[in-house]
Amino acid sequence: MASEGEGAVELRNKQVTLKHHVSGFPSETDFELRTSSIKLKVPEGSSGVLLQNLYLSADPYILLRMRNINDPNHYFTSFTPGSVLGRVLDSRDPKFKKGDLVDGEIGWEEYTLVTAPETLSKIEYTDVPLSYCTGVLRLIGLTAYVGLFEICAPKKGEHVFVSAACGAVGHLVGQFAKLAGCYVVGSAGSKEKVDLLKNKLGFDEAFNYKEEQDLDAALRRYFPQGIDVYFENVGGKMLDAVLLNMRPHGRISVCGLISQYNTEPEGPKNLMQIIYKRIRMEGFVVWDYTSLYPKFLDWVLPHIREGKIFCIEDITEVKSRENRN
Repeated sequence: MASEGEGAVELRNKQVTLKHHVSGFPSETDFELRTSSIKLKVPEGSSGVLLQNLYLSADPYILLRMRNINDPNHYFTSFTPGSVLGRVLDSRDPKFKKGDLVDGEIGWEEYTLVTAPETLSKIEYTDVPLSYCTGVLRLIGLTAYVGLFEICAPKKGEHVFVSAACGAVGHLVGQFAKLAGCYVVGSAGSKEKVDLLKNKLGFDEAFNYKEEQDLDAALRRYFPQGIDVYFENVGGKMLDAVLLNMRPHGRISVCGLISQYNTEPEGPKNLMQIIYKRIRMEGFVVWDYTSLYPKFLDWVLPHIREGKIFCIEDITEVKSRENRN
């Protein structure tokens, strides 16, 4: 219901909040849907920006932020929601005007009054799907770019393996590697995903790791001459098998270890291969590379505009009955 008050329209604002830190897989009981009210005008004397949120991302790494992180050396703190893309409704900051499209890390809600506008970024490119601004054109895409090109520096003709290749980052890594002239194989967890990798995303080969009794044998089948570059998203048994199949002077970028997130960590057994084959294995955090974002955009936007990159998206549309326009 909308109402008038002190010269500003007031609307109900639905918000999704985390009730407590999550242990294991999240469930609906870990969250709470609240309804508050918000005035559609930035208060006098404030330098804030009022947004109508259009897209709210739910990136895989958010699961880690839902947990109670006590390690002071960890690269992020406990829960902050994913990136939000919205339209400016009102602004008292000279950098933003009504109608601008912006993104930033703010709450999961319909409307947000941002009191620290320096945390927002204005979206300048509007000739690509708007939803891409929470995925391929933001941290997810930059993660794929950094892990592949900055860490592993693949050369044309090299053999690249991507685990969790149908994931948010993995499906981009494979396409980026193909654009670099590499032979690319991905692993995924279903026939549908394998078909998608081969028939839609342009991977040279793909396999369902759940159907493989021997991961070492599977990798030897697809990489008889060995693996030059491995983009690591899984860890555990997959990493062990990959180490056996890496070529001398191979490179591994460690982006994630999803097999370890909800179970007792399983240590790799084949680490001596790193010494024998002089393998370089490096973990990375995308926030260390934000200075490369303009360079990344200059590279990825032309490929998207030319239809050379396909983005997997799972979008759920939520309409508010109270605030329907």
